[in-house]
Amino acid sequence: MQPNQSWLLKDTDPNLRKLAVELILPISKNDQELIERMVSYIDACYHKKNKEYGIRTGIALAGPQVGLLKKVIYLHCDFNKQEYKYLIANPQIIAESMVCAYIGEGEGCLSVDQDHQGVVKRKNKIIIKAYDLFNQKNITINAEGVLAICLQHEIDHLNGILYYDRINKNEPLTIQSDWIKY
Repeated sequence: MQPNQSWLLKDTDPNLRKLAVELILPISKNDQELIERMVSYIDACYHKKNKEYGIRTGIALAGPQVGLLKKVIYLHCDFNKQEYKYLIANPQIIAESMVCAYIGEGEGCLSVDQDHQGVVKRKNKIIIKAYDLFNQKNITINAEGVLAICLQHEIDHLNGILYYDRINKNEPLTIQSDWIKY
């Protein structure tokens, strides 16, 4: 399947503000097609074929971004010389650190064309329970740093939240001295 930029909903689409519902197994044919779009798009970016397909670069997508209002996330990226590849359904954050973190350059999103300047406060460590669609089993993900930030970003999509909703409107560049910068 050749990825296409038109698959992605933009932040002006009201569906990105809706709450996603649980993904029910077995997966329907329609849901499977939309999940395959997510995987195809992100894998094209991971293999640096985004220019070939004329798509924006990204490392993860949530179901609502491709019109699937169900709790599913696909992430494929490298951090600290380690590859991460998760296709998960119904993720739940079951624990989080008190320590906060942020991306120094700011967050971005494939569904957001306009840049939004500001610090997005996230938890530095999280633990997620989810269903691994690749291996067909329940898993627990212990994530830290940029991986934790990315997973929180995608889980926000499942709750109708965009990254710029988390930027302090009055003081967008405010950070605390104990926050970790990535």
